[in-house]
Amino acid sequence: MNATASVVQGQETAFPKAEYDARVAKARQGLAEAGLDVMIVTGPENIFYLTGQQTPGYYTFQALVLPVEGEPFFVVRQLEYFNFVANTFITDASIYQDTDDPIRFLVALIESRGLKGKRVAIDKRGWFLPIATYEALQTALGTVHDAAGVVEKLRMVKSPLEVEKLARSAAYVDEGLKAGLAAVRVGNTENDIVAAMMGAAIATGSEYMGMEPLVSSGPRCGVPHGTWKRRRLEAGDPAFLEMAASHDRYHAALMRSAWLGTPPAEALDMMKVCQEVLAAALDSIKPGVACEVPHIVGQKIIDAAGYTDNFRKRLGYSVGISFAPDWGEGGILSLNAGVKTPLAPGMTFHLPPALRIYGQFTVGVSETIVVTETGCRVLGTLDRALVQIPA
Repeated sequence: MNATASVVQGQETAFPKAEYDARVAKARQGLAEAGLDVMIVTGPENIFYLTGQQTPGYYTFQALVLPVEGEPFFVVRQLEYFNFVANTFITDASIYQDTDDPIRFLVALIESRGLKGKRVAIDKRGWFLPIATYEALQTALGTVHDAAGVVEKLRMVKSPLEVEKLARSAAYVDEGLKAGLAAVRVGNTENDIVAAMMGAAIATGSEYMGMEPLVSSGPRCGVPHGTWKRRRLEAGDPAFLEMAASHDRYHAALMRSAWLGTPPAEALDMMKVCQEVLAAALDSIKPGVACEVPHIVGQKIIDAAGYTDNFRKRLGYSVGISFAPDWGEGGILSLNAGVKTPLAPGMTFHLPPALRIYGQFTVGVSETIVVTETGCRVLGTLDRALVQIPA
């Protein structure tokens, strides 16, 4: 099926064709080194990385079939076909209808192209690979090998074009947090804050985000990952704001804290520790240093301050390509104890140290950064201080 004259191949692609060609070549090399013949790619992030295809409709089945030898082809739902044409340079697409069983459709294609009996693998880390789908492929093809990590390893280090997109996202999220902090006022609701954040980020250029903002106030902000629930702010309230923004699916994130009135001494001390942790962790980031080092550096500061029980998480995680339900790439790489992967120029992370007294308040501060040849570059511009607002 050919595109109509009004839908041009690759008209909305995020990168030039040469960028995708280089990625596909590296993925093929990884498959060959793993002793695999063909990979079925189902994760929307991996599909986007290799082809440029992006759609909110990834809740229905889509797959890139990438052989080590021969041209890749794509399995796509009819409704998504012209979206696929607009976003990719791949011309070989096989279209299934809503009345079709997409797995049977895929298996028939694999058989017709002489790939059955080869060492077929699948990227098992995708959000949307149901057990039933995996079992159906196993039944039809026999052993389905594990290609998890083949593409993810390539995504760890961003190209200059990818870093440029992250920097643009960071500019959007800066505007979102500025607007959100300006909306922290007695009488405003958490909804007012989020509306300001999202409105400003989107007006500046952001596309839809991989996850909603995390905004809470008063005692509610003492519960991790709280989202807005119409609560009206009062004098003496803390407010916790965290969000991401997106440019061509590349996400940068940012966290800031505010207080309506004078914060208690403990909150001020916790915020001071968070700032020290972030600064020390950023100073520790250099090429060749293990990913666990920034976390260990920060954890020592937290432990020395007596806040070990107020911080029970990793210090940071990789950011880049994201689709809902997350804005991070934490499944690819974390700044956490035990992660020995060496940092390399082009790796990008969100570092969000936060301390909380559960059920009372949370304070925290974060930055999105890119590892450089000599250290790291902070992509955001907002002051890291706790914002104190007269109540």
